[in-house]
Amino acid sequence: MTITALHHVLLAAPRGSEPLLRRFYEGVLGLREVPKPPELAERGGVWFRGDGVEVHVGIEDDFRPARKAHPAFLVDDLDAYAARFPDALPDLLFPGHRRIYVSDPVGNRIELLQPV
Repeated sequence: MTITALHHVLLAAPRGSEPLLRRFYEGVLGLREVPKPPELAERGGVWFRGDGVEVHVGIEDDFRPARKAHPAFLVDDLDAYAARFPDALPDLLFPGHRRIYVSDPVGNRIELLQPV
């Protein structure tokens, strides 16, 4: 038995936040929205996909943002992303990588990192 890959990460968001999430995950991070199956679309939320990356954002009525737990996305130009986030928190503590922490529009922590 072997885990062969990570299929997706699920984050939570409050009801009605889908437009904000689309602007962030598509417009800022560059992922593309993918349709949810109809029976899941009824629940709200939105799914995004990129090369080898899939993020599902589900609606949670008692939503609280993830401030410690987070997805970490490898990027090819950390400086370009850092320019989009003037309040990003840089961190050099992960060996072999430069990284920043940002928040999505509902407060979930997101890590962007680039190997050095």
